[in-house]
Amino acid sequence: MVGLSRNEVALEAHDSSWRETYREEAQRLRNLVGDRVEAIEHVGSTAVPGIPAKPIIDVLVVVGDGQTDAVAAELGANGYDRRPNDDVPDRVFLARGPPDCRTHYLSLVESDSDCHREQVAFRDYLRDHSAVATAYAALKRELAAEYPENREAYTAEKSAFVEDVLDRALPEYAP
Repeated sequence: MVGLSRNEVALEAHDSSWRETYREEAQRLRNLVGDRVEAIEHVGSTAVPGIPAKPIIDVLVVVGDGQTDAVAAELGANGYDRRPNDDVPDRVFLARGPPDCRTHYLSLVESDSDCHREQVAFRDYLRDHSAVATAYAALKRELAAEYPENREAYTAEKSAFVEDVLDRALPEYAP
């Protein structure tokens, strides 16, 4: 089952059904935006077996140059809520589901974006390095317990760990 309030930080043990939920969402996205999509990737902790995660499916949608706003508008007309980009300048961030039960987070990016490279490299590095994935899982649990209603603090506190992993992952794993 997926869904969580927008500001809540509640982790669940990895659920193998998240993969199928991602696949269903990817098909929905292909049906909505068709040939403007270059790739759709399952990213975030729900994409890494063994990692606890907020039960919200993170999806990375790669579109052609100059297509981001048009695709975002079409998705907005089909149930996706465009959100502020926080500190990620090269993506459009959208959410699906009402604020009290977000089910999907969607990062809409162009193929040459840092966001694209970083999300894929981080996911793939964790999949291939179980000790790092285990350390990340422990950090996430600790921070979720400390910041159960403060998603911004939870995310900010993970940033040093994420940056360290990206320093190692990008040279080998970036698309």
